[in-house]
Amino acid sequence: MSRYCEVKTEFKDGRALVEALIETGSWTREQIEVHIKLQHLHGYKGDQRAEKAHIIIRRKHVGTASNDIGFVKEEDGHYKTIISAYDSSKYGSRFIAELKSSYAFHKLHRDQEARGRSVSRTRLSDGRQRVEITGYR
Repeated sequence: MSRYCEVKTEFKDGRALVEALIETGSWTREQIEVHIKLQHLHGYKGDQRAEKAHIIIRRKHVGTASNDIGFVKEEDGHYKTIISAYDSSKYGSRFIAELKSSYAFHKLHRDQEARGRSVSRTRLSDGRQRVEITGYR
């Protein structure tokens, strides 16, 4: 049985997090569960684990012999990432770094569009992104 590792993140906007997961992990919106109440994660054998999450990608969408991946909204508003030790080989620090970058764009995009501004992004060859915001008055 794989042990789950928990990592506190700077993610606070659940919608932007879901958009970043879709972009970074190649999951569809239908493969990402969003719950108001905490739901149990499941291990690679389908067993219910003690860990619970609000945003869940079920193991069948993570990979062969994988466990669920979860994100728990904590009292301070930040999401904590729950990824098993087994799955951290694919969804470890590099994945989290890419997720953070994608999240930053989607959070900015949501915030600026709410103010009536347009946001566009260009990905650079070195992995960075150039973001342009238009519509300032």
